[in-house]
Amino acid sequence: MDSVNTSFGWLQANLINILYVILIAAVAFWVAGLVKKLILKLGESHDSLDDTLFQFFGSLARYAVLIFAGLIILDRFGIQTTSLVAILGAAGLAIGLALQGTLSSLAAGVMLIVFRPFKVGDFVEAAGVFGKVEAITLFTTDMITFDNQHIIIPNSEIWGTKITNHSHHPVRGVDMIASVAYGSDISKVKAAIKKVLDADPRVLADPAPFVEVQDLAASSVDLLVRPFVKGEDYFAVKYSFPQAIYEEFNAQGIEIPFQQIVLHKAD
Repeated sequence: MDSVNTSFGWLQANLINILYVILIAAVAFWVAGLVKKLILKLGESHDSLDDTLFQFFGSLARYAVLIFAGLIILDRFGIQTTSLVAILGAAGLAIGLALQGTLSSLAAGVMLIVFRPFKVGDFVEAAGVFGKVEAITLFTTDMITFDNQHIIIPNSEIWGTKITNHSHHPVRGVDMIASVAYGSDISKVKAAIKKVLDADPRVLADPAPFVEVQDLAASSVDLLVRPFVKGEDYFAVKYSFPQAIYEEFNAQGIEIPFQQIVLHKAD
């Protein structure tokens, strides 16, 4: 009976505090949910903004509101929150040091999503990997290489290195070298290359293809061939044209050089 009276007495003494806690908790959950929805709605209102980043910011804001409400509740019951905050700060620092690499990737992921040096579907070269971007998360970037390997790269390794986005511009120049032997008629060589370029509908007329002598090498005259194509045709053109040029050179009797040694008989 004494225990019942004690419990009833404690309940009477703390009834206002209990109602206060219920009210604060209800308001905190409502405000936390509202803040998260507002942040998500902000991300959805602009197509250029990434949903992944706003999901993260929304969750972060929600937990911040709930933690703040928890500190208010503890303070209401007379618990010193200053020491608790100091303990949480120290624990956060220790966790941060333990997860230094992970947090670095998180920060890099935020930078990649905000500044968008590439997007899903782009062909990029980053962190020594060349392939198609399949997914961008806050911690990693997933890429598919041309030999169909699935590679997951920490964002910290990508953000700290040079990034080459091969899909950024809709039109690209495809640089190739065509070598012919010394003594070849360069006008005839250029006409043969132009014939190959004109026969392929993927080569754009504007900008016009570029074909000029680039270098006089040890055993060949090297011409730079640069047709302009749509981004999606880049690799198909790059790897099909050398054969087409080679076959046209053979058909027109244009000599393709190879390394050779010339011996002179002494008198």
